[in-house]
Amino acid sequence: MSPAARRATVLVLVGVVLAVVCTFLGRWQWDRHVWRDGAIAVVETNWTADPVPLDTVLPSTDAPLTDADVWQRVTVVGHYATDGTVLLRNRPVDGTPAYHVLVPFVVEDASAGTAADPTQAGTVLVVDRGWVPPGSDGSVDVTPPAAPEGTITLTARLRHDEPATDRDAPTGQVQAISAGQVLAAGGVGGETYDAYVAMTAEDPSVDPVPGTLAAPSTDPGSHLSYAFQWWTFALGGLVAFCLGARRELQDERAALDAEGPAPTVAPVTSGGVELWPTRDTPRPRRAAAPDVPRRRGGRDEDAEDALIDAQLADSTPRDDR
Repeated sequence: MSPAARRATVLVLVGVVLAVVCTFLGRWQWDRHVWRDGAIAVVETNWTADPVPLDTVLPSTDAPLTDADVWQRVTVVGHYATDGTVLLRNRPVDGTPAYHVLVPFVVEDASAGTAADPTQAGTVLVVDRGWVPPGSDGSVDVTPPAAPEGTITLTARLRHDEPATDRDAPTGQVQAISAGQVLAAGGVGGETYDAYVAMTAEDPSVDPVPGTLAAPSTDPGSHLSYAFQWWTFALGGLVAFCLGARRELQDERAALDAEGPAPTVAPVTSGGVELWPTRDTPRPRRAAAPDVPRRRGGRDEDAEDALIDAQLADSTPRDDR
């Protein structure tokens, strides 16, 4: 394989690898776009839906909250365990530092009066009542507005319980809205749900109340455009590297054409004979000897020959016997 062919092969392989990687990255962005579209559809469907009793969505504390029911408004009757109020740290609102006010809510009737008998009485639901600004030194000198006393009808939006965290927090504060950790931080016992709620209304209501939690964003983001960008890179990179490989081969062919055919090396000969003949070396044809007519002798030459013969005969010794 010529050097140009090797370089062309490497370029094609690099183009293929780059195309495969970019294709997978584009698919990853596409999956995120699909997931985001689904989450936005859930928000748009549940945000304006009428509230339903809590037990119609979560029939028991063991029932999981499905993705389709997130942000659904529910109603439940019970009372706040205000002594177990806990602050959620490091959760800004619209870019502003803030604490979220988490208060345990003891359920008295999860059917909100729609069932013949109260349901799920005694269970505890974690309620995010809103947010308050941090204190002057950003520590614990925060006093959130008091929750209403006595039995109330709570209307709130369902949210997935957050994973528990092992990060430390001051007394009376948590780093995540994990129902078990919130109740433990507030010193409240009881069976809880694998979910929490964000308060939207209380009846009877009190004033003041913590700041209203912001609505979830319905911006689809740039995942779709990123997906098409990655796929464009995959196709463009493959084409570019293949063209580079083709150029390498063309340049090599052009260089060979410019040099012309290889020169023929004349064989080394001595006395008309090739010293090292090879099978591929054409054999030179031996020239025929010229046809020179034989010259007949003249009369003077014959006389000289006869004289020489006679002298030779006289010089031969004779036998005297």
